[in-house]
Order: sequence, then structure tokens, then C-alpha cells
Amino acid sequence: MSVFDRIELGDLRVFVTIMRTRSFKAAAIQLGLTPSAASHAMRRLEERLGSKLLNRSSRAVSPTDTGLALAQQLEAGFETIGQALAEVDAPGAGRYGELRINVFADAAHLLINPALPEFARQCPAVRLTIVVEDRPIDIVAEGYDAGIRYGHHVPEEMVAVPLSGPQRWIVAGSPDYLACHGEPQQLDDLARHHCLQLLLGDNSSYKWELGQGRHKRSVRVPGLITINNTAATIAAAKSGTGLAYLLESRIAAELAEGSLHVVLAAHAAQSDPFHMYYSSRRHKHPALRTLIDIIRLQQGLTGLH
Repeated sequence: MSVFDRIELGDLRVFVTIMRTRSFKAAAIQLGLTPSAASHAMRRLEERLGSKLLNRSSRAVSPTDTGLALAQQLEAGFETIGQALAEVDAPGAGRYGELRINVFADAAHLLINPALPEFARQCPAVRLTIVVEDRPIDIVAEGYDAGIRYGHHVPEEMVAVPLSGPQRWIVAGSPDYLACHGEPQQLDDLARHHCLQLLLGDNSSYKWELGQGRHKRSVRVPGLITINNTAATIAAAKSGTGLAYLLESRIAAELAEGSLHVVLAAHAAQSDPFHMYYSSRRHKHPALRTLIDIIRLQQGLTGLH
């Protein structure tokens, strides 16, 4: 029996994902596993190979020389497998007949939804699949052509194209809430308010980042209600449940109609633009180039990308 016959493909995928994320926990979240299952898969893989692939400590994960060499080879192998499966999934259409993109909810609302009518007009034969989720994923391992995330969340080995200008994060509340509880005048005042907690895609609680430059602070705000969905957070804020931490562009309509008001405007925080990203080893899908151009044009961006 060869070494390959003794190895489970799922264990190799766990190893490659750990290498990309440098974290058992992050890899487990991406693959829908528990951290203990990911750890068990790695122990099984190392035992069957008879080689140590990862150095582990309480704070970090790093590859051994053997692990690094194996990961580089496996990356190319999984890319080939993904392309082969895509061809089978769309017989006759080839890779250019389908485009699969993973985006987080705010990007879907702000960028994808407005672009869909024009994309359908320009690419009528392309089967476009948009999967909306906020958890961190490995787009190559999970079979996507591209993803949309903030610039600082794009893996280093990916090609990234900006789709927007910088974004602003603000604190907002409804007129009823502010009339009842008063308007905070400085960051320390948030400790006396009801704040809607933000749950990230990896199920971790997010501190509100406010201010810019050397004045930027991560604030742990009080609040008994935690929401992981922007639309639900906006609805809760409009109902007067509490103050919310939101993208300013995401609530442009609410600000214009007056159902929400910005507070602590001087402490608004700037974040990276939205980026479309894809594997540097995969030729860019022609329809992806079209979608990027449509989004950039609608966002007022011009020029080559």
C-alpha cells in the first residue's frame, strides 16, 4: 500500500487550511469543524506520513521544513482538482460558463445588488452564483472564483482589486433613543448607554473601533443584545433598542430620512476599501473582469485595475 492510499484527502485539506490561516481555530471555522477535530486530523496525518508537519505552541502555529514543502505542492494539487471538478459541474460550458463569488453581507447590499442588472445584460450566458456569508473562508479550497472582503482581510497570496473608496464606521441612534437617553459627547459616555453588540463571522465579539491615527481606540461597549446581521442591527437601532456601530454607507438612506442620526461624528473610524480578490494562480475569469468593472464604475472608480 502506497503512502497516498493511507492518507485521507480531508486531512490534507485541513493541513492546507491551517497553513493558510496559521491557526487551528480559524481553519476549523472555515471547514465547519471543531478545533479538536482539526487537531485530530493533523495528528492522524502526521502519524501516517511519519513526519512532523507543524510546530505548535500556545500562541502560534508554524510549519516545519517538511510541512512547508508539502503545503506548496498540495496548493497546486487542490487548484487542479478544483478546476477539474468545475469542468465536470458545467459540461459543455467550461469554466467560463459559471462564476462563483463569496461576499459578506454589507458588500452584497452595497456592491453586488446594484451591479446585478448590468451584469446580467452584459453577460447573459454566465451562470453567476453569489454566496453571502460573513465567516472567514478559503475561497480556493471551497471552490469559489473570487471573494469580496475589506483589504486588510485579503490573504497575502491573493490578487486584490479595490472596488470602492475607504469606508467610515460610525455610531448611530434613533431620534427616540437619543431623546430618552441623551446623546454621548465623548467615547467614555458610551459606558452609560445601551449598545448593540456586533458578532463577527467567526463568532467572536467585536470591539467598536473609533477615532483615527494615534487617537484610534478599540472600545468595549456595554449591551445585552448581540446581533451578527447588519439588517437586523439597523432595524434594532431604528426601533430605539440601542446605539449601533455601522458602516456609514450602509445606512445612507436611514440618515437621509432621519430615522437614524450619527453621534460622536468626530470619532468616526476609517477602514479599508472593499476588495475583490482571487487566486494569483488562476487566470481571471472574463465575467469576473466585467463584474469588477461594473462595480468600480458605479462606485466612481475609473482607470485600469
